[in-house]
Amino acid sequence: MTTPDEKQAGGPEVVACDLEGTLTGAETWRGLARRLRATGREGRYRRFILRRLPVVAGVRLGVVDRQRFRDRWLADFAVLLRGLRVTDMDDLAERVVEEDLWPARREDVVAELEAHRAAGREVLLCSGTYQPVLEVLARRLGGQALGTVLEQHEGRLTGRLSHPPNTGARKTDSLSRALAGRTLRAAYGDSLADTGMLEASQEAVAVRPEAGLRQLAVARGWRILEGA
Repeated sequence: MTTPDEKQAGGPEVVACDLEGTLTGAETWRGLARRLRATGREGRYRRFILRRLPVVAGVRLGVVDRQRFRDRWLADFAVLLRGLRVTDMDDLAERVVEEDLWPARREDVVAELEAHRAAGREVLLCSGTYQPVLEVLARRLGGQALGTVLEQHEGRLTGRLSHPPNTGARKTDSLSRALAGRTLRAAYGDSLADTGMLEASQEAVAVRPEAGLRQLAVARGWRILEGA
């Protein structure tokens, strides 16, 4: 039930949650890659990986910025989806969620999101993950999705993004617009890229955090979910 205070604020409180590393331990691109390779795109996928191996090595050595690499990866990987019908992408998204992301879900995070929903709050998955995949997960949780939108033309994917990846500062900005003045009751994230989202919430929760976020969470007294 919506309280008078919530009506004044324009709607119920919101809870925001990142996807990869937070809600699930699996990665969307790996699930998509397996299925694309099985549909005759093996050669294209191999060329994609081989061209990026030197940059991957740079990320591991710490000489290439990890977040910039992730953003570039999201944009470049979309090229592998070029020509797919939007309906085919929706089918791929369903399979990736069913067979990869959901089996690797963080049960403790899911339980907390379900509790927030039961308390009348809106659950918003806010992630750099492609929108079709995020929407499948959001439906499972009875929430909404705010992800990276794939450009389409005449019912097919163009291989480009409609906008820059929904990560880092862009994630914080898109979340702020989605809130439209409502209260961000809690936020869940696992990396420093989620800092803005966590800072904007009344309760920041670091989920199995990467080293940088762990240090920040301890310094600021944020709750840490360690998992089993």
